[in-house]
Amino acid sequence: MAHRSAKWKQGSLMKVSSEVCPVCGGTGWKFAGEERRVSRCDCRLKQKGEALLAAARIPKRYEHCELSNFSFEGPHSHLTRARMDVCKFVEEYPLENTGLLLIGSIGVGKTHLAVGIIKELILSKGIACLFYDYRELLKQIQNSYNDSVKATELEVLRPVFETEVLVLDELGAVKPTEWVWDTVSLILNTRYNDNRTTIITTNYPDDPAKEASGTSEFSRAQRAVRGETLGDRIGERMRSRLHEMCRIIKMEGADFRQTIKSASFR
Repeated sequence: MAHRSAKWKQGSLMKVSSEVCPVCGGTGWKFAGEERRVSRCDCRLKQKGEALLAAARIPKRYEHCELSNFSFEGPHSHLTRARMDVCKFVEEYPLENTGLLLIGSIGVGKTHLAVGIIKELILSKGIACLFYDYRELLKQIQNSYNDSVKATELEVLRPVFETEVLVLDELGAVKPTEWVWDTVSLILNTRYNDNRTTIITTNYPDDPAKEASGTSEFSRAQRAVRGETLGDRIGERMRSRLHEMCRIIKMEGADFRQTIKSASFR
C-alpha cells in the first residue's frame, strides 16, 4: 500500500514538474537583456488571456470566429477593405479608443469580425472584452425587475458599463419603445462619458429616422417605400452619439449562410 502511495506521489510530482514553465520556472517572471530586466512571462499572459476569453461571453456559435479565418477572397473579395480596417483597429489599439460600427445586411460576417476583434485583443494584448447580443441584454435587464430574479439591474449593467471593450451585437433588433430607447441611451452615454470602446453591429442602414429625413414631397415618397433605418430603431439622438463614438465600416455582399447552404446542394 505504501509502495503504491509513493508511486502515485512520484507520478504526481512528475506531472506537476512537466507543467512548470521552463522560462520562468513557475514564478511568472522572466529576465531579459544584459541588464536582466524583469518582465511578465508569456505563460502568465497566456493564462490571463484564457481567463479573459472564458469571461467574454462569446456564444458557442461564434467560438470559431477569428480574423484569420474570415473569408474575404474569391466571391467575398468586396469584404477585403472591412477586414483590413478591423485588423488595423486591433493593431493600433489602444492608441485610439474610438469604437467601430459594423453595418451590413444579414449574413455578411459582421458578428464574425466583431468576435475576431475581441479574441485578438484578449489573446494578444490582454484586454478585457465582453460580448452581448442586444436582444439578450435587454431581456436580462427586464428580468432583473422580477422579484424572483436575484440579479439587480445594476448587477446586469455594471460589467457592460465597465468592460474595456464591449461588443453590442444586432443593435436595433428589438422593437423600439421609450424604455428601449432610454436603456440604449444609458448604456451608450455611460460608455461614451467613461471613454470606453464599443464595437457595434447592426443590420439597419445608417440613415435618419423618418421624421428627420426631410419634408419635401419627394422625401415623403421615399420615406413611404423605404425600410426601417438605424435612426428609426434607436432614435436620432443615439444615432448621432454613435457617430461620435465609432468609425463606420460598411459591409456589403451576399449572405454567407445562404452561400454555404446553396453550395451543399451542388
